[in-house]
Amino acid sequence: MRLTWHGHSTWEVTVDETHLLIDPFFDNPHTALEPIDVRTPDYVLLTHGHADHIAHVPEFTQSTIVATPELAAYVADEYGIQDTIGMNLGGTVELGDAAVTMHRADHSNGIETDYASSGGMPAGFAISDATPTPEDAAECTTFYHAGDTALMTEMREVIGPYLDPDAAAVPIGDHYTMGPEQAAIAVDWLGVERAFPMHYDTFPAIEQDPADYERAVKKTGSSATVDVLDGDETVEI
Repeated sequence: MRLTWHGHSTWEVTVDETHLLIDPFFDNPHTALEPIDVRTPDYVLLTHGHADHIAHVPEFTQSTIVATPELAAYVADEYGIQDTIGMNLGGTVELGDAAVTMHRADHSNGIETDYASSGGMPAGFAISDATPTPEDAAECTTFYHAGDTALMTEMREVIGPYLDPDAAAVPIGDHYTMGPEQAAIAVDWLGVERAFPMHYDTFPAIEQDPADYERAVKKTGSSATVDVLDGDETVEI
């Protein structure tokens, strides 16, 4: 599984021959790319409807959009993208070579922050190379994108033990999501081997030094390796 971080919450994930893009938003200081520079993904996964997560969806009209039913319907109506998959919390869908499980994120979800337009529950995604079950989750390779979220016990009680992610990307920006200290607790609860910070340094309100997050992870006693990626950097898990 190959992972590329394009700043903020935007990730490319490749599972065998299947190419996914999460939360396309390239107007951030950690990427040198424009949407046109990115290989057209098979699937675009949307965690929620805020503008800094769906801004560049219209650039990927040839892809299948995966989101909550409410957000998928919005994308179809607003951008004319009819190839959508509406799914909901707790569900798993097979997307080519990937199995994608949606779990909740503790956040708000007014579309483009409009208080009158709801995109359903905000979410995170666990992306695996096989459908995870309690018996064989450890045999899967799984990347967990937490979405915009606060610290929540579901990470400790459900996502960690049931989906058993190997790596996780968690927001550290504070103000709108977890900050470094709570993100570090999330990493410990998830039990991952590798932890990536995201959703920071895009706007003044979420400026953070990722070294503070790395120190906080160590303070929890977690054995996770913190990988602070450069924008557009690719790693394999």
